[in-house]
Amino acid sequence: MIYRIRIILDVKEDVLRDIEIEENATLEDFHHAINQSFGFLGNEIASFYSTNDVWEQGDEMPLEAMEIEKPSFSDTPLNSIFSSEVHKLLYIYDFFSLWTFFIEIMEVGEMVTGATYPNLIHAEGEVPEEAPEKSFKSDSSISEENETIDGDDSEQDYEDSDFY
Repeated sequence: MIYRIRIILDVKEDVLRDIEIEENATLEDFHHAINQSFGFLGNEIASFYSTNDVWEQGDEMPLEAMEIEKPSFSDTPLNSIFSSEVHKLLYIYDFFSLWTFFIEIMEVGEMVTGATYPNLIHAEGEVPEEAPEKSFKSDSSISEENETIDGDDSEQDYEDSDFY
């Protein structure tokens, strides 16, 4: 079996790729297919995340575990993640730029004899030079940009500090 998957880059203009990939391909294989189809080098840290129907970010599935207690998911096959109930993922590439992708299985089909997978079947839109800026919700306890967390608004002279 193969998955026909739509991958949408979170940018203002429509940028998407549809690929076919074998159900037993690993998350690492999928990571490389996404990067190749969007023209990225694939040399930045990336992770997949579970999500719900309204694209809320859930549990992380890191390709490389940064903490001992978190497992690496690089060898996890896609068919152990996707099911009839789970057909969406989020993918974050380059944790400095935060390229964000919405992933959804569009169809499950039969493999075609002679076809090679992964297979890019549709490409639409151009990837921008830079990732769009992300806006994050701020802590409501801080109402002004220059207010400090502990309430001390006094000026501090950093010129005389020992930090370089």
